[in-house]
Amino acid sequence: MSSLDDMRIFTGSPYPRLAVEICRYLGISPGKALVSRFEDGEIRVKVDESVRGADVFIIQSGCCTVNDSIMELLIMLDAFRRASARRINVVMPYYPYSRQDKKIQPREPVTAKLLANLITWSGATRILTIDLHAGQIQGFFDVPVDHLYAGPIMEDYFRNNVALNDDAVVVSPDVGGVPRARALAEALGTPIAIIAKRRPEPNRSEVMEVIGDVRDKVAIMIDDMIDTGGSVANGAAILAERGAKIIYACCTHPVFSDDAPRRLQEAPIEKVIVTDTLPIPPSKRIDKLVVLSVAPMLAEGIRRIHMELSVSELFSDSWVGLS
Repeated sequence: MSSLDDMRIFTGSPYPRLAVEICRYLGISPGKALVSRFEDGEIRVKVDESVRGADVFIIQSGCCTVNDSIMELLIMLDAFRRASARRINVVMPYYPYSRQDKKIQPREPVTAKLLANLITWSGATRILTIDLHAGQIQGFFDVPVDHLYAGPIMEDYFRNNVALNDDAVVVSPDVGGVPRARALAEALGTPIAIIAKRRPEPNRSEVMEVIGDVRDKVAIMIDDMIDTGGSVANGAAILAERGAKIIYACCTHPVFSDDAPRRLQEAPIEKVIVTDTLPIPPSKRIDKLVVLSVAPMLAEGIRRIHMELSVSELFSDSWVGLS
């Protein structure tokens, strides 16, 4: 084991606030690095302190201008590799390009694997992330992956802020999200329901049926991300139609593209609970939005990786089983 003296935490330009909160939790100062642009838009990175032999952690979510954030990460990885860092750990709370994790139709790419290759080839020795779109993405990396879960953060929120009696139910917005919904239902001691739907094209879904009893119940929809908000808004509408008395929506990654905030605001949803794996600009913060911090969980995961302690011990078996 080692102390935190040889650990360095750096961040790129898209989301420095999260790195600052993680460093505050660990009681250390963020590393010094310059990330800027050349006149033609190319990204320039310069590490302004020695990292030789250090355990480096790069905090970089795939957010804002997602392609720029990825390129920035790859250049930072190359810089730290050439600066002789002992280990280079990528902390990517939101892993982008994850929705194409397999070939569904001919001539489609597998972008989740492509990005994993790029990150590994650029020098990453370990990945720390939260709620991958599909657990199989861990196998796309040729380096260790520590997969954290935001579910316990949601669990704490509902236990402390919502009256959960026998009339609560956890709802999966699609069949693929059943393991996540089941884990939260087990943690809260509630039954589950499933919204069966089909997706005729990306970012468009059609609700088909609700499997399970939601009438006169507090319905808690949980998903890994909200992108355009269509699935959540449509799901809330069908739950209200089937008699749910209060509807909550929660997700780990608030992508909030297009006019998702408007859809969520107009939907029959009491609260939208998300985490801050991605920054949410003021223009997308609606009245019913609740943002929970992942900084303490990430900081503890970073500390455990650095000290070579178990990361899975942070979670109960019901959540670890999601992998």
